Amino acid sequence: MQRRCFIQTGAVAVAGIAAAKAAVAERPNILWLTSEDDNVGWVGCYGNPHAETPNIDKLAAEGFQYMHAYANAPVCAPSRSTWITGIHAISMGTHPMRSRYEIPHGLIKYYPDHLRANGYYCGNTPKTDYNIGGRDDKECWNNPQKVDWAALKQKQPFFQVINSNASHESKAQGDVENTLHDPADTQLRKYHPDLPDVRKNYAKYHDAMKTMDAEIGASLQALEAAGLAGNTIVVQCSDHGGVMPRSKRFLFDSGLHCPLIIRIPEKFKALWPAEKTGMKIDRLVSFIDMPKTWLSLTGSNVPGTMQGTIFLGPHTEPEKEFHFAFRGRMDERIDNARAVCDKQFLYIRNYMPYVPWMQHLNYLWKMKATVAWDEYVTAGKASEVEARFFAPKRWTEELYDNRKDPDNVDNLIQNPEYRVVAARMRAGLRSWQETIFDAGLMPESEMVKRAAANHTTIYEMVRNPKLYNLPALINAADVALAKSSMTFPMLMQMIKDPDCGIRYWGAVGCFLVTAKPDGIDALLEDESHEVRAMAAWLLIKTGEKEKGLACMEKMLKEKSYATLSVLNIIDWMGDDGQTLIPLVQTLKLTGDEKRMQADLQTKQVGAPAGNPEKG
Repeated sequence: MQRRCFIQTGAVAVAGIAAAKAAVAERPNILWLTSEDDNVGWVGCYGNPHAETPNIDKLAAEGFQYMHAYANAPVCAPSRSTWITGIHAISMGTHPMRSRYEIPHGLIKYYPDHLRANGYYCGNTPKTDYNIGGRDDKECWNNPQKVDWAALKQKQPFFQVINSNASHESKAQGDVENTLHDPADTQLRKYHPDLPDVRKNYAKYHDAMKTMDAEIGASLQALEAAGLAGNTIVVQCSDHGGVMPRSKRFLFDSGLHCPLIIRIPEKFKALWPAEKTGMKIDRLVSFIDMPKTWLSLTGSNVPGTMQGTIFLGPHTEPEKEFHFAFRGRMDERIDNARAVCDKQFLYIRNYMPYVPWMQHLNYLWKMKATVAWDEYVTAGKASEVEARFFAPKRWTEELYDNRKDPDNVDNLIQNPEYRVVAARMRAGLRSWQETIFDAGLMPESEMVKRAAANHTTIYEMVRNPKLYNLPALINAADVALAKSSMTFPMLMQMIKDPDCGIRYWGAVGCFLVTAKPDGIDALLEDESHEVRAMAAWLLIKTGEKEKGLACMEKMLKEKSYATLSVLNIIDWMGDDGQTLIPLVQTLKLTGDEKRMQADLQTKQVGAPAGNPEKG
């Protein structure tokens, strides 16, 4: 009897797979409706009672709502770089914000290339921002202009992206008076002080979300009017989290956890991820999974270079244990961190724990909430949690229980009850870094310099162990970040290593334990300018200010390729950096360096109190 049931169940499963394959054979259209900068906390169907998102909520009722979807980067360009290739930006060297480093385009096609090869008509309106050099962003699309519904009706099957920027961070900037949304009807994060401008800024963004939702609704109506809804899969998600300060650009849940809703018409019912529409899907989904899944759903070629997991359709792959995310430079501000999460816990590893979480970023400070929060902390009125993120340094490791602490304010990393959880996530991170070839274990300027010297792309360089010894670099970083005097002998060996990446981590380690190594004068003349900058800062920290400042002054005057790092260090030094600011103002700089120059010009002496290492 049991054998008979098994055979019947197997027959049903085979029939289901066959039906799903038949559905894919009919080549569904896909309409991908992307929005910018909004995390799940701004959408009504994800539980915010103050949100006004009726169209997205209705789409969720008609489709399937994914509860654990996460961006791999908490900002647009690295996130979209990951999307277009199906390869982590940190695996290609395209993770620094507003960079255009090349990749081997002969090896790495964009996902629309594969769709077009399979007969799909591909349109994109209007956002690209792929952060990749060597190819025009619009080249991969049949129609990179305004969506042409008549053309879509004639050119099926199609894959059409429509991006709404109504919820972009810029819509939360500027004046916050006279909002349509009542500032009282907001749920403030625990780390935000309850101030009028903060509440008004929340209200302003609720207004922006309402506008974005209306644009989503208009696209869905246009799809219906064109008679295309019955054979079109609709996907709606944001490009990453945000948008209030300490969300976008940060590896906290608020910067990564995104809405994802997929509506699949009755015609393709075999592709449904659950029994009936309106159901919530518990599967862990990473943004890296999306391009691979879209190709699979359309029966297109799925290249082996893609690093995601197919999460929907007849070729669905096993669910991964972890989601991974990364942060590099954000415009003029240098940073380096990684994150790992599952459905409950979030682990963050900060590779630059000697810098604040809330570094002054010109664009972020255009928001009234940021300015109000900053002034409140500076005035000494903030609570420990509210002030913590402006402290001059941060924890090396963070661990949060997202179920109990969605605002990520209770760091559990030193709690012995969570030792096993932390160890599991550390191990997962290390394995992932080695598997995808983490390109961020060297300073950006050195990474670019080494690739150019070897006439290769960063993607290819990090896959060549002779040029980029990833395990050794991860080990060196781990030694440096241990911040233990016991590691000093190892650090002394690291600063003599032939690889400038290892020497860099040796200098960082000496800085973190405040130990001046023998031969530090040689580091001030190191062929790596990034090593010079860290050695100079170490000298300043250990009392030899004149020598350290002289090194930085020389680097600035000689237009070092590490000038952006030097400018950031001047800011991180606090009062010690003030003597170099007059020189900085005389420099002719452009781009991110010019923005840092402007930041330093308005820099105030002193820093808010607070030491997260004691927390």
